[in-house]
Amino acid sequence: MDEREHQNKGLDKKVIGFDRSESEPESSDPPVEARQVEGTEAAALAERVSRLQAEKDELMQTLVRRQADFENYRKRVERERQEDRRHGIGRLIEDLLPVLDAFERALKAHDDPAYEEYRKGLELIYRQLWDTLARHGLERIAAAGKPFDPHYHQGIERVESADHPEGTVLDVLQDGFLFHGRVVRPSVVRVSFSAGHSDSGKSSAAQRNSK
Repeated sequence: MDEREHQNKGLDKKVIGFDRSESEPESSDPPVEARQVEGTEAAALAERVSRLQAEKDELMQTLVRRQADFENYRKRVERERQEDRRHGIGRLIEDLLPVLDAFERALKAHDDPAYEEYRKGLELIYRQLWDTLARHGLERIAAAGKPFDPHYHQGIERVESADHPEGTVLDVLQDGFLFHGRVVRPSVVRVSFSAGHSDSGKSSAAQRNSK
């Protein structure tokens, strides 16, 4: 009896030992197929991220270009609007120049003390008109005593003068004006010339005719 129990216990130990070896956990490393699938998915995900990043960069560049185009368009419209406004004011100023001339002639004509109060009122109106025009960009051309410049002066008479260099503006018959640096009316002037230059010119012409 004791011998049989001893044999059974030995058999139980073998069975238990066999069951333990059969129930040991498998290796934790995933199979090769699973690793390949995971690698393919990771590569696809990385490609998608890269594509989305490229699309984002392209959209940002497009946005920057659109903003720059809009800013240039806004500046161009503003510049054109200012130019149109300036041209309109320039045309109005050109129409008002004869009025300014009339004021100046009236002020020069009334030197009689009896018209002193009248003159003061006229001077006040003239000053207000001139200040308004100057505030919008009108400038008087300084001509008297300056060298003659056809861009700013219109000479209608040449006067012999030994006291001034050749081509000096002697008298201003009508003031000229600039509007934002552009001539809206040239100064009408008398210009000096030297008798020596004139004689030499005549002599040269005579010599050419004689040939």
